[in-house]
Amino acid sequence: MSVDLVVVGVGYVGLPLAAAASAAGLSVIGYDISPTVRDRLEAGLSHVPDVTPAQLKAMLATGFRATTDPAAIASADTVVICVPTGLGPDGRPDLSAVRAATATVSDHLRPGTLVVLESTSFPGTTDEVVRPILERHGLVAGEDFPLAYSPERIDPGNRRHGIRNTPKVVSGHTPLCAKHCAAFYGRFVETVVVARGTREAEMAKLLENTYRYVNIALVNEMAVFCDQLGLDVWDVLHCAATKPFGFAPFTPGAGVGGHCIPIDPRYLLDKARREGARLTVVEAAREVDRNMPGYLVDRVGRLLVGDGKPVAGASVLLLGVTYKADVPDTRESAALRIAAGLTALGARIAYHDPVAGDVPQLGPPVPDLDAALRESDATVLLVPHREYDLGHLARNARLLLDVTGRVPGGEIQRL
Repeated sequence: MSVDLVVVGVGYVGLPLAAAASAAGLSVIGYDISPTVRDRLEAGLSHVPDVTPAQLKAMLATGFRATTDPAAIASADTVVICVPTGLGPDGRPDLSAVRAATATVSDHLRPGTLVVLESTSFPGTTDEVVRPILERHGLVAGEDFPLAYSPERIDPGNRRHGIRNTPKVVSGHTPLCAKHCAAFYGRFVETVVVARGTREAEMAKLLENTYRYVNIALVNEMAVFCDQLGLDVWDVLHCAATKPFGFAPFTPGAGVGGHCIPIDPRYLLDKARREGARLTVVEAAREVDRNMPGYLVDRVGRLLVGDGKPVAGASVLLLGVTYKADVPDTRESAALRIAAGLTALGARIAYHDPVAGDVPQLGPPVPDLDAALRESDATVLLVPHREYDLGHLARNARLLLDVTGRVPGGEIQRL
């Protein structure tokens, strides 16, 4: 018996995709190599904040199931690969998860099954990495099965834009492959945009995230310069953002984090290096992002010294250690680099985060936020989770550095 969709990798990208397809009436199976993920999903426990327990319960009620058995792939009309693409120990792009997932799909691929890669990677990945693996048992892409690429556009924690109402870029190994891909996503996505080819679609995803990366670096650099000049960067940004054309507002912060923004430009830079090209703007943005946690460590040190306390031995409370507000994900979080920098100077670090839980790199969180606010020599608000009462933080912290620009009052320090 066939199913409409098998999602390979049901994490931050794959599970929301499975939920959207299931809600549209498609039969869906989630395949993952992790027994823990399978067991939690089968028990109705979502490990992804963008899929609520109620949504998962509805998926299970309509036939969704999770499995670690790759034989399920053979029953699929469409297979979508949604595994992570991170960096290896050497800081270079690591496609091992994509290669392993593709090999598994290849072992169970039947003629006519549409195979789509959603994982972010450099231009040429679909045709040069994925296709040869899929064809190793004799089936030919574009003849025996459609092969396509459609970059994921998941924005964790975004309540306004989800899979259904975010335009979906699709592409194919051949024009007919692209038509198959467009028809599939058209069943549950409002707008489908067909790219000229897989390389263009792959590059479009890298450009989207590199655009954000570069602009975040720009406003972070402006924040540092405004500090040097004694200017209020938040007022500068407010004034600039009133221009109705030619300006897209971005806000400064501790540095980029998560599974996309700090990673994807590295794929672009690696591809440029292998092609003998230089992307000087992207390289400059990377340098700014690398330096931002160090700047904040120095800023905290200056505030402590100005308050009559040496950094060595001072107690510093970090509020919000995930990479983004209201998302329980600490991957590539700048907070971890800031904590390491302050610890190296001899500061005693504590942290609180209402959504992250225990963070192994930092130890257990403080048990009592109010007591920690009163007792810490300095408090640094890094991420403005909704659960934080910002006015309460301002009233109770002994010395507060607001990196987010959202805390009211004139007795605090701002980025």
